[in-house]
Amino acid sequence: MSLAIVHSRALDGLAAEPVRVEVHLANGLPSFTLVGLAETEVKESRERVRAALQNSGLSFPHNKRITVNLAPAELPKEGGRFDLPIALGLLAASEQIDPQQLPQLECAGELSLGGELRPVRGALAMSLALRREASSRRLLLPEASAAEAALVEGVAVHAASHLLDLVAALQLGSDSPLPRAQALPTAAPAGEELDLRDIKGQAGAKRALEIAAAGGLSVLMVGPPGTGKSMLAQRLLGLLPPLSEDEALESAAVLSLAGQFQPGRWRQRVMRNPHHSASAVALVGGGSPPRPGEISLAQHGLLFLDELPEFNRAALEALREPMETGRILISRAARQAEFPARFQLVAAMNPCPCGNHGSALRACRCSPDQIARYQSRLSGPFLDRLDLFIEVPVQPPELLQGAADGEASAVVAERVARARQLALERQGCSNAGLSAAQLDQHAGLEPAAQAFLIKAAQRLSWSARSHHRVLRVARSVADLAGSPRIEVPHLSEAIQYRRGLAPA
Repeated sequence: MSLAIVHSRALDGLAAEPVRVEVHLANGLPSFTLVGLAETEVKESRERVRAALQNSGLSFPHNKRITVNLAPAELPKEGGRFDLPIALGLLAASEQIDPQQLPQLECAGELSLGGELRPVRGALAMSLALRREASSRRLLLPEASAAEAALVEGVAVHAASHLLDLVAALQLGSDSPLPRAQALPTAAPAGEELDLRDIKGQAGAKRALEIAAAGGLSVLMVGPPGTGKSMLAQRLLGLLPPLSEDEALESAAVLSLAGQFQPGRWRQRVMRNPHHSASAVALVGGGSPPRPGEISLAQHGLLFLDELPEFNRAALEALREPMETGRILISRAARQAEFPARFQLVAAMNPCPCGNHGSALRACRCSPDQIARYQSRLSGPFLDRLDLFIEVPVQPPELLQGAADGEASAVVAERVARARQLALERQGCSNAGLSAAQLDQHAGLEPAAQAFLIKAAQRLSWSARSHHRVLRVARSVADLAGSPRIEVPHLSEAIQYRRGLAPA
């Protein structure tokens, strides 16, 4: 009778919960039993492990009664990540490798039938969990997954491409070290960037994007088709400052959960652009087991919703709470999962079904009732949570034939970076993250601006939320101007971007 214990982790939302893989060999009728609330793909690991050991020239204990327990039993386990721990447990229990080395390791990996190691989701979540727990264990992963996990400083990560590489390093008396994972470069390779100068005219919309970038604020652009709304949204990404180390790890960890992390885009903000047929589950997350949605995959990046009224209304209403809290809690009968959702929303829409309402070049074919029904697809509470409303008008043909105009994205990005730095030094977060109490402390108004704000709020019938949104926009305008306090010109510009968002 022999027992071996290997440490691993199971994904539970963005958390990586510790799992003990207990492998027991006993005399009796030959069998292979796997217990511990394992999903179907985990139970299938029995056949993958058996074939991988045999095809690698290793001995599989055919004449033993094998029991594998994944503890704790109440934690659901899914995926092929437990193939490697089970294989190492079998090898240790059958004395083919040194069991004394296993307590200092945590491992995960899927095995091919030939013994090759395949990557698993959530490698960054495992590495972050080890750092958070200040654990001295080393992390053992397939090469592709180890490259992600090595991004977390302070965690020893080892990589392997085949099961035999690990057996050679873990055999009794072996002096072969476990191969260390190669950390990714800290700077992302330079790529072709989209420039604001590519857009002819639209000076007002460009200014609004600069304010949105400075404060991390949400934007709704309204205008006829072909006026440059999508081009403006795509160029907002180039105005945002680089991700900090912690922000980059949070963004990469969520992408890793979905298997979409690209090492070449390390420390680059992401822009998610779901189609308007996306469901509420696709946007906010869900499923069984719960997976992150678009709002979480856009962590510290942009979520671009084009043709906003065409989205399912229930899907848009599901965004309301995450836009306020920066997180999403997915509750199911059996379990809960929490994902971060600190995203910057950029949306675009036509003013009417035909798109020409308000255009100076084309006549609108829609009746007033059709226009009202189209615009009413967006609820008042949803609109109340947006920060800036931007009108993107049709540009005259003679302007489109001219040379590129306006400032380059690099020039605007420098101003945005200075404004963001002022906000961080003052309050420790972007203006979009200010709470009501922090607004009272950091969004100080001059007396004239205070009186002006009260009159505007009364005349436009703002809610308390709208009042706070205007203060965040005004604080961002003041930061761009380098002003420690909000003055009347800053507030006037902020109110200009709020008028179109007042719920009917």
